Amino acid sequence: MATEEIESEVTGKVWKIEMKVGDTVQEEDVIMILESMKMEIPVEAPCAGTIASILVKEEDAVEEDQVVVILDT
Repeated sequence: MATEEIESEVTGKVWKIEMKVGDTVQEEDVIMILESMKMEIPVEAPCAGTIASILVKEEDAVEEDQVVVILDT
């Protein structure tokens, strides 16, 4: 099985995690929402798969290009 690393597009904070490890996602499903400069930025699945690992938790600070989710495809 292949894996896909999903990265944060912005520097900010994890505001809300919408999915959990083991959940099946479709392309463009929202996995989590980041907050940056008072804006909500969704982190979406780039393809269909199963969430293998969530590398952050709510309230964590994240950097741009930081891997936040591993997806089994």
